[in-house]
Amino acid sequence: MESTQTIEFDITGQICPSTMLIALREINRHIVSLNSGELKLVFRTDNRDCTNTIPEAAGNMGFKADVQKSDSVYSIVISKE
Repeated sequence: MESTQTIEFDITGQICPSTMLIALREINRHIVSLNSGELKLVFRTDNRDCTNTIPEAAGNMGFKADVQKSDSVYSIVISKE
């Protein structure tokens, strides 16, 4: 079984729209690897708004987004559906 690579982005301390633009840029930059299932992206943020905007945008692009919270930081995991 092939392993899935993970790339993490720490966008804590930033607010929308910059967080959304960073997420969209990285999704588009890695779209081939995301679509093949070789890669998942993790965005770490302390901005609660991102837990709605980034998953919605990723979903519109055909990706799955899981949001997990640990202390005051959210991890948004973007992967192939």
